Amino acid sequence: MAMIYVESGSTNPTFNLALEQYIFDHMDKKNEYFMLWQNDNAIIVGKNQNTAEEINAAYVKKHNIRVVRRLSGGGAVYHDMGNLNFTFIVNADHTSRMNLQKFGQIVAKALQKMGIPAQSVGRNDILIDGKKISGNAQYIKDGRVMHHGTLLFHSNCNVLAKALQVSENKISSKSIKSVKSRVANISEYLPAPLTLEYFKDCLMKCLFADTPLIPYTLSPSDLAAVHALQQHRYATWEWNYGYSPAYQLHRKMRFEGCGEIEVYLDVKNGKIADLVFFGDFFGQKDTSKLKELLTGTKFEETALTEALASIDVDQYFHGLDKSALLKLLMEI
Repeated sequence: MAMIYVESGSTNPTFNLALEQYIFDHMDKKNEYFMLWQNDNAIIVGKNQNTAEEINAAYVKKHNIRVVRRLSGGGAVYHDMGNLNFTFIVNADHTSRMNLQKFGQIVAKALQKMGIPAQSVGRNDILIDGKKISGNAQYIKDGRVMHHGTLLFHSNCNVLAKALQVSENKISSKSIKSVKSRVANISEYLPAPLTLEYFKDCLMKCLFADTPLIPYTLSPSDLAAVHALQQHRYATWEWNYGYSPAYQLHRKMRFEGCGEIEVYLDVKNGKIADLVFFGDFFGQKDTSKLKELLTGTKFEETALTEALASIDVDQYFHGLDKSALLKLLMEI
């Protein structure tokens, strides 16, 4: 059976994840599809994860790293222009229904043909020399499988580690946590140096040596539908943060001229459901009033900044200003 190859042409993660879903949900289901694509400077979290538990929020903000939730489960991954992503969208059968190894083995064998000593190991990883160069995930619906994965070619592993470095603050939830692994770049194991573009071409040839590959150009109506899905789901706070499961968060900091403040928060649907402050600080007003003002606010910087705009923080925590309170709440 021939495989339809869809070229994204974009490095925007919200567009690319919308494109995956559009192909999966709306393009002719008699066909099977393949994509090779890249995202620039992004963290992609699994569908069942709590975004707050998976990212280094301060680092992500400082380095303008986009955070986007995908349809499939599994752990959070970092994407940059040194990373190549692949997607298979095919009909499910008795061998492919939630079988991550099947596709991992296909990719690993293609890499082996290129002289790269890759092995499909465990549930959803491809390793070289015991180090992870590819993580895989799947989404299954209505007899179709979307299988996608990363290929670290010459990704910035220092940024990867820092962006996914979980805060020491205590967060408790029932979300699926990422499993940390030692990672490596494929470029370190090439028989001879290759550019990523040439690597991509070679990979395509090895993957589809025995399968006709038919290029598909997205039409204006395709693009319009993808952009609509991008705007209404993948570019929204509600999907990327608000969709997270309920969780509890505990933070504690000492501020010069104010004292030590602890805050316990309950967050549901991405909004503050409850919070309470403790510490050795002084204040003219009871913090229960501050709780009333902030309950129901989105737990994100812009919304909290707006909610605190008319509040004299010094009245609740003598010697503290709004930016310091935001730092405590949001770790920014």
